[in-house]
This record gives sequence, structure tokens and C-alpha cells, in this order.
Amino acid sequence: MFKHVFKQVSVAVAFGLASVAVHAADITGAGASFPYPIYAKWASDYKAATGNTVNYQSIGSGGGQKQIIAKTVDFGASDDPMSGADLDKNGLLQFPAVIGGIVPVVNLQGITPGQLKFTGDLLANIYLGKIKKWNDPAIAQLNPGVTLPSTDIIVVYRSDGSGTTFGWTNYLSKVSADWKSSVGEGKAVKWPAGQGGKGNEGVANYVKQFAGSIGYVEYAYAKQNKLSHGQVQNKDGKFVQPEEEAFAAAAAGADWKSAPGMGVILNNEPGAKAWPITSATFILVQKTQDKPAQAAEVLKFFDWAFKNGKKSASDMDYVALPDAVTTQIRGLWKSDIKDTSGKAVY
Repeated sequence: MFKHVFKQVSVAVAFGLASVAVHAADITGAGASFPYPIYAKWASDYKAATGNTVNYQSIGSGGGQKQIIAKTVDFGASDDPMSGADLDKNGLLQFPAVIGGIVPVVNLQGITPGQLKFTGDLLANIYLGKIKKWNDPAIAQLNPGVTLPSTDIIVVYRSDGSGTTFGWTNYLSKVSADWKSSVGEGKAVKWPAGQGGKGNEGVANYVKQFAGSIGYVEYAYAKQNKLSHGQVQNKDGKFVQPEEEAFAAAAAGADWKSAPGMGVILNNEPGAKAWPITSATFILVQKTQDKPAQAAEVLKFFDWAFKNGKKSASDMDYVALPDAVTTQIRGLWKSDIKDTSGKAVY
């Protein structure tokens, strides 16, 4: 199922995003690697259904924000929601597209997916470099009966500006006062230990390659790379597995109107079944369009995905947005995205 999804879409990287030849019904987007598997699947299905092409490049949330601000793509994508001030400053509309989960993944011989247990504090101390060996008592006490090697822990993090990193560090800041005060949160932080990989793809590849490593990726990358994910203790004290039901439970109480640009953070939400590191991923488009036909094609694509892409999202362990939320999003398209004469694009 994932083989064709992860195949890189046809964007001429060597010549830069701005030089991609765009046809009447072709659109370009760039940004977060977190949703790349589902965006690529939606794009493939959309082309089969309509003949229209969506070229999306997985370059990280920071890159996606820069590209849409520079107007070199038709839409940007970011897991780190922009603040209201930054949206206003850059004339952007932001809306969520899909929900997924960030998971810790390990490369330990004999450890199966979902076997190892972590608390938020334990993950923070591993990434702070305080816990250096896999058989450390803090890990062993949480995992009785699991054979843990005495090898060093190799910490892997994102080297690029990353919304997945924002989600991960935002979560660690919520569960560890030490992490919050010494490292904090953001698309890029000063990592106390480890080595970096570019994109969810890069982190997954490093963890797959190096025995004794730990990293964090969107769940689809863990499955596609056959990596062993861990259980994580949630706010209610329950150890839960990452799955669609757990991501949906974390998003169940989301108040999308409470944050500018619908930029709700879903980390460490209450609920016995809630996955504690859950994230929405967001789309960014210019409010004032000097290429209204291109903007209309972007909105047509996401309208199609909201209506027709729910099953594929579920198949890949993402959570589609509820109909009430997509109705709200369409209202924003109509009211906020206009051509240079002030006429609505959608």
C-alpha cells in the first residue's frame, strides 16, 4: 500500500520549485513531511479522478512556510501552526487538512512494535542525554520482563526546520519542566545529544540503519519502514498504542475556533484512549491571489480530498477532519481568499 505513496512526486528539485512548469490545472505545494504520505496518495487518486496534477515536495514545515511567503508555490504545508500575527503579516490563510500521530521508534534487536513502554519524562531524559544506556534502570523498571541491551542509546532528531520537531518538543515541554527550561519547543531547537536526519524520511532511515537508535516520526513512516514504535503513557496515566482511534480520541475535544488560523495544538490531551503526541497538519495559502485560477485549483483539490479522501486517510492511520470542521474551512475559503479586485476565488 505504501510503496507507490512514498515515490517522490515529479518536482524538478535541481531547478528549484519556482521553475516548475505549471499547466492550467496543475498546482504545486511544498512543506511538511509529516503528511507527505497522505498528500501523495490524495494527489495520485485526484489525478486518476480528474486528470489534474498536484506536485507536492516534502521539504519540512519551515521550508513550506518560506515557500508560500515567497509565493513560489501555490500552497504551503506546516505542522507548526503559524501565529495570528505571522498570518496577518504575510497575508496568509491557514486551515487544518488531516490529523496524525508522532511516535517514538527504536532499533533494538528482539523488540517488537508496541512492546517497549515510555513515559514523557523518560523520553525527555533520553533526548536530554541524561539516560545513555538501553538497560538504564529508568527504562528497565518501566519494562519488566523485556531484555534490554547494555548498548549506548543513539538519539536521532530532525536536522531541518520541522513541524514534527515542533510537535515533539511541544509535547516534551508539556511533560518535562527540565526540557521546557533547558531546550524548549520549536521547529528547530538546540539538541543536547544525538545526530540529525532530514525529514521524517531521514529520521526513519537513520533509525533503521543504526542499532540502538531512537527517533521520532509520523506513524505512517514507522509502518512503512517496519520500525518498532513504543507505547507512550498519556495524560490519564494509560499506556496507549498509536492508532487511528487514539489520534481521534486526542482530537475529540478540539475547539478549532479557539486559535488563530484554526491552529489547535493536540498534544497531551485528556482521555484514557488519547495518543499523547497527536498533531494536526496545516495548509497555507495567500489571501490575495494574483493567480486566482491557481488558487481555485488548490481549493478544489482539498475540497475533493475532504469529500473523497477519508478512507485513504484511515487506511494510512491518519484521521480525516470531521464534516463540521471542513464546512467551517470552506466558509473561510469563500470569505477570505480573493483575487486582486476583491472577488472571491472559491
